[in-house]
Amino acid sequence: MSKPAFHQLSDEQIESFQRDGALPLRGVFADWVDRLRTGVDRLEADPDRFINENSIEGEEGHFWNSYCNWQDVPEFKDFVESSSTASIAAQAMKSSSAQMFHEHLVVKESGTSKDTPWHHDFPYYNVQGMQGISIWLALDPVSIDACVRFVAGSHRWGKLFQPRWFKDGGDYGFSDMETESVPDIDGKPDDYTVLAWDCEPGDVVLFDFRTLHGTTAAQLTQRRRGFATRWLGDDMTYRERPVKTSPDFPGINLTTGDHMREDWFPTIWKP
Repeated sequence: MSKPAFHQLSDEQIESFQRDGALPLRGVFADWVDRLRTGVDRLEADPDRFINENSIEGEEGHFWNSYCNWQDVPEFKDFVESSSTASIAAQAMKSSSAQMFHEHLVVKESGTSKDTPWHHDFPYYNVQGMQGISIWLALDPVSIDACVRFVAGSHRWGKLFQPRWFKDGGDYGFSDMETESVPDIDGKPDDYTVLAWDCEPGDVVLFDFRTLHGTTAAQLTQRRRGFATRWLGDDMTYRERPVKTSPDFPGINLTTGDHMREDWFPTIWKP
């Protein structure tokens, strides 16, 4: 595998990400949009691929997601290994390396008026550490009322919130971690600073694993495909949990504190 491309973040961008837990970058991956769309089409056409339905019968539109396909979808694999996304992840995390964790495709079809509930990603995962980042790439235009929203600074609260089901917004009910229910952010808007950016295809938003985020239930007038890659920094290691994580990675054969295995989670950016 050749060395991936590099994109330089400014000191101001890195500090903004560290402060707020979310950062937009405009047009960085415009040249990748068509290829990634082809990958989405390939994934949808494969009946053996994992597709998780988030729509409830009778709801308008269609809301679904899929993950852990990047090594089998050529366009996704090329993006992970060749684009500048790994270099961006390492810089934003202030990490010397970026290890690929998994990818997550979230699709809301035109006519969908279902929110993505407020949540943060870290409690879903079987990792521990402070350096974890998602890079969410827009494959379609996203208006400000339909974009992902972020609670500024929530990654620095030192709290873990219960994972939530996208289908109905209910808590998972994890009991192995000291978690609490997500606060009523929409009900108390003056208590929080919410960041949101409309996006054009090729724009990305970086966000920390611990940053609370979600969307409104505004009805979509066109398809909204978001392709996120998730990255681990220098301090991230495996964390065994007595509950099924998402993704669950059956057969991982690690114990708490182990480095995440390189054959499943290769280090793409390194010194």
